[in-house]
Amino acid sequence: MNIKDLLGKKIIILDGAMGTMIQKRGLKLGELPELLNITNPEIIESIHKEYIQAGCDVVTTNTFGANSLKLKESGYSTETLVSAAVKIARKAAKNKFVALDIGPSGKMMEPTGDLTFDAAYDLYQEQVIAGTKAGADLILFETFSDIYEMKAAVLAAKENSHLPVFCSITFQEDERTLMGTDPFSMVNILQDMGIDALGVNCSLGPHQMVSVVKQIMKYSRIPVLVQPNAGLPEVVEGETVFQVDIDAYIEAINEMVDEGVQIVGGCCGTTPEYIRRLKETFKDKKPKVMNAKPFTALSSPTNTVMLDERICIIGERINPTGKKQLKEALREDKISFIVDEAILQADSGAHILDINVGLPEIDEKEMMCKAIRHIQQSINLPLQIDSSDPEVIEQAVRYYNGKPIINSVNGKKSVMDEIFPIVKKYGTCVVALTLDEKGLPESCEERVDIADKIIRYAQDFGINKERIIVDCLTLTVSAQQDAAYDTLRAMKIIKERYGVKTTLGASNISFGLPERKILNRTFLAAALTYGLDAPITDPTEKETMDVIKAFEVLSGKDREAKDYIEYFSKEESEPTHNIKKETKESLDQIIIKGLIDKSQPETLELLKTKAPLEIVNQVLLPALEVVGHQYETGEIFLPQLIKSAETVKKAFEVIKEKLKENGDSLYCGKIILATVKGDIHDIGKNIVKVLLENYGYEIIDLGKDVSIEEVVNTAKNSAIELVGLSALMTTTVISMEKTIQALKDEGLTCKVMVGGAVLNPEYATKIGADYYCKDGMAAVRVAKEVFEKER
Repeated sequence: MNIKDLLGKKIIILDGAMGTMIQKRGLKLGELPELLNITNPEIIESIHKEYIQAGCDVVTTNTFGANSLKLKESGYSTETLVSAAVKIARKAAKNKFVALDIGPSGKMMEPTGDLTFDAAYDLYQEQVIAGTKAGADLILFETFSDIYEMKAAVLAAKENSHLPVFCSITFQEDERTLMGTDPFSMVNILQDMGIDALGVNCSLGPHQMVSVVKQIMKYSRIPVLVQPNAGLPEVVEGETVFQVDIDAYIEAINEMVDEGVQIVGGCCGTTPEYIRRLKETFKDKKPKVMNAKPFTALSSPTNTVMLDERICIIGERINPTGKKQLKEALREDKISFIVDEAILQADSGAHILDINVGLPEIDEKEMMCKAIRHIQQSINLPLQIDSSDPEVIEQAVRYYNGKPIINSVNGKKSVMDEIFPIVKKYGTCVVALTLDEKGLPESCEERVDIADKIIRYAQDFGINKERIIVDCLTLTVSAQQDAAYDTLRAMKIIKERYGVKTTLGASNISFGLPERKILNRTFLAAALTYGLDAPITDPTEKETMDVIKAFEVLSGKDREAKDYIEYFSKEESEPTHNIKKETKESLDQIIIKGLIDKSQPETLELLKTKAPLEIVNQVLLPALEVVGHQYETGEIFLPQLIKSAETVKKAFEVIKEKLKENGDSLYCGKIILATVKGDIHDIGKNIVKVLLENYGYEIIDLGKDVSIEEVVNTAKNSAIELVGLSALMTTTVISMEKTIQALKDEGLTCKVMVGGAVLNPEYATKIGADYYCKDGMAAVRVAKEVFEKER
């Protein structure tokens, strides 16, 4: 039987924590749990059997960290450990399902870190192939905090295995992932990629997870899984104890099942007893029928735009047709020009950006991927990938972080056969042009017939109509005057008959005629009345934006005219439209926007009129304060925070060089960072390191699995004023407490800040830390406080 046969028919019970059970059996600090598959398989088999006796339907293999990065110094290959783990689970499971368990790489993905998409893919491909070959029944990706890494993992699974795929993300207290993805965006990006279930696990306790699950259930059309941990751990008399007991755990899970969750299990701190109670509670309960309403939406990793009752503006400026400056920028590889155009449109009110870089004399595939990568680093709007070359389209959507629109497909069978497999595989939306083998349609009826053909043929590929955005084609009235009305009528009929969303390139209407702007905005107003959802237009044209804002008031879309009033109030105080492209950003704006390439040139220019420390105190630090506030209030997220920090680092390099020439120096303070003894996870520490370095602090990075003696000796020998300790594993919090005590026993006066997923403010105080840091920005605040006091 395939596990997909059970979905929707019963509440499927996964097992509980593997790590917690191994630790109880004496896993040594710093030892890789996966090595037990070879060195002591009996322990792993006995854990599987306990969960099976408790009543689980699925056992997960002891392979969470079995990737080649983590196993580099173990002496074992991924294939060896994965194969052994699957065989152990299969021996214990008998007639139960075996899930190949795969966790994140432990590295940050580009551009925030140094792990490329292809490198991540290769890691997961190796695990997937080994697990599939060894006989796993399904693949469970869990505890991912980066949606881009999850995309690489899903593609590795879908391209190298026939097994069902379950995907589980971990969210923070702000109900976003570490990289800023919200539950809606997670669902929108993943559910159309051919996976079989999605959900959430780990970091949040069961009661805190309920709110996230409600958001997921609102939009998910595929089964949802939950695997909460048993709350945060605390050490009582040397033993790790989790805060949520079984009764409270079952109460929260029951609430989530009532919301429609179909797959339940446990994460950190859960034991066979938790699973036994899950089985008893849900053995006779049928899953709730899923009833998420259909929707059309596009996503960047941190922002989802839904084409609903409001008008969504697709910015058209990044298209070389008729644009001399953009053509020159593409030929000369001036990517900053393209990024500036993207930022300009975002600032002017665009919701989605169309990206077209097609010039015959350049490598379109390479330039498209480069443009997307740089644009996604600078703005959080979803993108529309615009090319006539299917190879360019596939390459672009593969490396795009999120859920884009493909522009476009049409009614030609050959084109649909090329584009629809890409749409299906990567879970994208697609613009459908109403033309076919006969060429441009000559009537309203022909447009409707072509749309019907495209929508029906898409269904053969498993592409639902919500992912199709129909473009009835805007033809110039100077040559085909009747076509304008045909377009409007066809759009209305298609929208009403098929329930799809619509788009148009409104400015095409006026080619060859004088006073084009009048025609453009009049046609736009008419098109909006006939049901246009997403005009492709120039958001920097004030007259165009005025029409859209006014229409939303008159059509009742902008309730109480709130956006209209805000829009015109803002225009009066600080006009954002018709901005000159030559406008030069100040250094503080360069930092806030994270424009790395512009940082050093502008700093050098500023040094002509200002002293180095004047720039630091009057420009760099205030700009960083703005960025920090944006991060703490959820306006930006970790990738943008780090990019701004990297931007200021470039400025600091120039300033330090200038100070050196003058015989001066810039010293902010020296800090030790270390992941404590027994803990091999360092992604959180590395994030803090990047931020602190880019704020001007000197960092002594001792790495991971650092002994108490090394921390103490380094602090003593380097006259350290601040130590930062990180722990992700529950068992290693004890090492953190011992390290803090050892620093005090040595008579050192340095302050200690601590962080990690297993900590909270109360627990940090309990183990003797001076500061608790929930994230990297909190560490920056602590450093400023400590060194200002010292000064």
